[in-house]
Amino acid sequence: MEIKKKQFTYKGKTIEELKALDVREFAKYLKSGKRRNALRRFQEIEKFVSDAKEKIEKNKKVRTHKRDLVIVPGMVGMRIQVHDGKNFVSLEVTEEMLGHKLGEFAQTRGRVKHGTAGLGATKGTRAKAKK
Repeated sequence: MEIKKKQFTYKGKTIEELKALDVREFAKYLKSGKRRNALRRFQEIEKFVSDAKEKIEKNKKVRTHKRDLVIVPGMVGMRIQVHDGKNFVSLEVTEEMLGHKLGEFAQTRGRVKHGTAGLGATKGTRAKAKK
């Protein structure tokens, strides 16, 4: 018995069909907010994808501060480093990320790790802090 992996589709289109579309045609399959964003900024998105492909051919890292770019089919398979405000977070763009923004995958706030209370924070250590 052979187990087949289900082929990825986005709104009924395969990834090969989506890669054949340009940004404005792909935007028709997005929800309204992302669609408006992609249609207004399609030139910026197309320039980013073409520049990224050139950098990948030259074996250079693709780094960006543009957290608000909508992920389009041309970006699938790329390794992009997105700035989170402090560092660059490396992410591999997959089919499931289509229609999301780059910043959604580079969290700007880290997890809070609460340690022990500091000197003077509790009643028992308040007297030591005054000395």
